[in-house]
Parts: sequence; C-alpha cells; structure tokens
Amino acid sequence: MIELVKLDNTIKLDIRYAREDNFVGRPVYTEARAFLQRDAAEALVRVHQKLKEQNLGLVIFDGYRPWSVTKLFWEVVPLHQRKFVADPQSGSIHNRGCAVDLSLYDLNSGELIKMPSDFDEFNEKASPDYAGGTVEEREKRDLLRKMMEA
Repeated sequence: MIELVKLDNTIKLDIRYAREDNFVGRPVYTEARAFLQRDAAEALVRVHQKLKEQNLGLVIFDGYRPWSVTKLFWEVVPLHQRKFVADPQSGSIHNRGCAVDLSLYDLNSGELIKMPSDFDEFNEKASPDYAGGTVEEREKRDLLRKMMEA
C-alpha cells in the first residue's frame, strides 16, 4: 500500500470517515489519510494529472478500508440500503486497497464539483446511469467515469 499524497500532494483529501459528517454519524478512522495498492495509486495519479489540463483535480473520500469498517457499515445501514455497501462475508475491493471513492474539484477555487449525487448518497442518484441532476453535473460525472475507466 502507498499513501496517495506521497505520490502527488495536489490530490485533495476529504476523508469524511475521519469526521462526523458521514452516514455513520461519527468518525470511523482516526486519521484523514488514503492508501491504495501501488498500481491503483499510480493509475489514479495519471488521471489526476490528465484532469489538470481541464483545471480539475481529484478529491478522495476513501481508499483502503479495514474489514472492521466494512463490517460496521453493513451493521449500521438499513436493510433497504445494503446494496450500497459491501457484505463483510465477501469483503470489498476497498479492503484490498483497490477501490477508491472520489470526485472532482476545481483547481482554482478548491471547491468540489457538483455531481448528480453527494458522497454516500444511498439512492438512485448514485447510479452511474442516473438521468437526473443538471446537464453539467451529468457531464462532470461522465467525464470522471470516462477518465477512470481509461
């Protein structure tokens, strides 16, 4: 595992699981840090560098996640929203350091770019095919997805 900001300190961190403003309602991490497997981290840095051409950058909400946190998420999420969290029986690719929760931010202002859904919004707005929101929100979501898939 490697800490993302050690590869590129212009990647913005917004580790909400280290604060109270997350769906659990309390910090579940003691530090606001993000780690990934090296290959995943290096790919993420490449996306971040490419986005700079559009005056955008990546903001990271979460990376590697201990299994104990995956288990906690499963326990606190209502049954009807469990499709949005990993079942601890099988774990998550977050537990392996190969998944990241992220969004975009404006490099000039430092402000988050609006997307059709907010971080950890457990409803249909979180779908990558959600047709709601504004045209600009969908365009930014689609740009992020396209860049990450490339």
